[in-house]
Amino acid sequence: MPERELRADCANCAALCCVAPAFAKSPDFAINKPAGTACRNLGDDFRCTIHERLDAGGFHGCVVFDCFGAGQRLTQETFGGRTWRTAPELAGPMFASLAVMRQLHELMWYLTEALKLDEARRLHPKLREALARTDELAAGSPEELRGLDLDAVRGRVNPLLQKASELARASLKSRRDHRGADLIGRRMRGADLRGASFRGALLIGADLREADLRRADFTGADLRGADLRGADLTGVLFLTQSQRRAAVITDREKHVGPTMS
Repeated sequence: MPERELRADCANCAALCCVAPAFAKSPDFAINKPAGTACRNLGDDFRCTIHERLDAGGFHGCVVFDCFGAGQRLTQETFGGRTWRTAPELAGPMFASLAVMRQLHELMWYLTEALKLDEARRLHPKLREALARTDELAAGSPEELRGLDLDAVRGRVNPLLQKASELARASLKSRRDHRGADLIGRRMRGADLRGASFRGALLIGADLREADLRRADFTGADLRGADLRGADLTGVLFLTQSQRRAAVITDREKHVGPTMS
């Protein structure tokens, strides 16, 4: 299958993330917004009118959000370029489909990253098959998307991703298991965390400055406010751009690639 764009392309979307979700006034959002209602900052051109100053305006939640390309796929493919403004009757189906498409595209992003792991080469055929199948599901009609059993889809994909992670980390001596752990505010500055698993861990406000995080697995970890300044993220696994934006991180760490050097 051809490589699919798995990051947001707002120019080809109908601002679905600015309308479909609800959010409550909090440190991440300056206002309350009901689901299906356009954000007050949304312009007539489907662009955010405060995009360059979202953080300053109290919309950090928007800064860290990533649809993994789901928005433009729904707009351009599922709904053939039509929008909820030009065809108001499509609003409900478009908004309801966004959460489903986003989760499928997120799984596709993880599978694509797993296929970059040389250590998991023997899993590549199964990973490619899972990627193609997930992409096929994402190509369904709005009714088919909304009827999907996402738990079942994840149940087929997640074991593959976990095995790929285990293979990628197998040669490292320090492989701490922090899966699902509550590490909120934990002080781990300078710690040797090579190959550690932080799958689903809560790392909100954790101090990971100068930690050795080579080949650590961050699948689904909550990194809001985690301090990663000076940390070695060489070859880090499954760290999304959204997680990077949620953490305190320097320009050097932002550009570390997914493979070991």
